[in-house]
Amino acid sequence: QVQLVESGGGLVQAGGSLRLSCATSGRSFSGSAMGWFRQAPGKDREFVAYSNWNGAYKYYVGSVKGRFTISRDNAKNTVYLQMNSLKPEDTAVYYCAAEPRGAYNLPFYNYWGQGTQVTVSS
Repeated sequence: QVQLVESGGGLVQAGGSLRLSCATSGRSFSGSAMGWFRQAPGKDREFVAYSNWNGAYKYYVGSVKGRFTISRDNAKNTVYLQMNSLKPEDTAVYYCAAEPRGAYNLPFYNYWGQGTQVTVSS
């Protein structure tokens, strides 16, 4: 059974940092592109970050550029999202996803995790 399991969310003050992890199991995703999305209450799921299979190509939504970093350790079957200088507007449930079925910044991926809550207080 394929699983993507996010962890590392929590409550943090504005300006703080969190590192999210997405552990995959059930099959190897070392050759797959991975992405992070987020969804705030009442809003659509939003693209946050993307990495191709080996980390050579990474893309971010403009609002997180310079603050967030996506990385992956294929030997550990894990993808990370380092989030620095967090802002209240970053508050959302964060999801990792594997294998985009088209444009990397659209929420059409083959596999999704269950999400982890990130709350940034002002």
